[in-house]
Amino acid sequence: MDSDGDVDLICLNSLRIKTIEMKTIKPFGYTESRVMRIGTGYRLKFKSSVRLAIVMLVAVFYLASCTPKPKTLAELNPPAEGFDLVHSDPAAIQLADSIMHVMGGRENWDNTRFISWNFFGRRDLTWDKQTGRVRIESPGDSSIYLVNINTGEGRVKFHGVELTEADTLKKLLERAKGIWVNDSYWLTMPFKLKDTGVTLKYMGEDTLKNGRYNILEMTFANVGFTPENKYKLYVGIQDKMIKYWAYYNNAKKDTANFVRPWDNYQKYGNVLLSADRSDNGGPKNVKVVDDLPDKLFTDF
Repeated sequence: MDSDGDVDLICLNSLRIKTIEMKTIKPFGYTESRVMRIGTGYRLKFKSSVRLAIVMLVAVFYLASCTPKPKTLAELNPPAEGFDLVHSDPAAIQLADSIMHVMGGRENWDNTRFISWNFFGRRDLTWDKQTGRVRIESPGDSSIYLVNINTGEGRVKFHGVELTEADTLKKLLERAKGIWVNDSYWLTMPFKLKDTGVTLKYMGEDTLKNGRYNILEMTFANVGFTPENKYKLYVGIQDKMIKYWAYYNNAKKDTANFVRPWDNYQKYGNVLLSADRSDNGGPKNVKVVDDLPDKLFTDF
């Protein structure tokens, strides 16, 4: 309190707390002291104990103003270790973060557990995202792969017979991982734009099939089974969703091997995925669930 009987209230819009004594002058010289804790900073004066309620309201207001700012899209979608931040340009990274956001966000993607789908009618895959376990069933050669893509361990069965010879099993499990890498990329690519080894470039706007799009180029270095590949993604200018992707089997090529639609987005769990596409290619029969029996990944 000042010498004139005013009460000093100080708040600094931060999380630091300071104890302030407020003395209210009563008739006949009696003084009642009240002590309150409040953020330190701005100085306000109150001349009467009648205004104590106002002091409390102001205190609540300034403490509320100390709430942390919402995270940016970049903060919500940090790059994987090894993402080429140096050679990726800011506009491309910003576009990638916007894509992740409209697809459901990084947190929802990280929390997604089991994904199953059919790939081009050739095989069925079930992936446990949290543990790396994958089940692949291919009717064409009567094969079943049970592989952990993180450890490389697993089991393989062909034509009803489990193969156990060490070298043969190792090669087949590597093949299984390669199948998963390819087939899952056709489904989950929008969530992998800032993965290890990826370089992103914003190539401006371009027209495709009477539409105007932002173009995001992806190249790779020392990662995956085909690091020489390149993709160009055609991203909606307004909705920030991938509409087409162009595939180049060699990053030095100017002509794409194919340009395919990335459409028919549906919500699966808490994320958006593109399946059952208009060209009848890619992933079909997609499901996202929170629980599956463990034996699906251990028993044939």
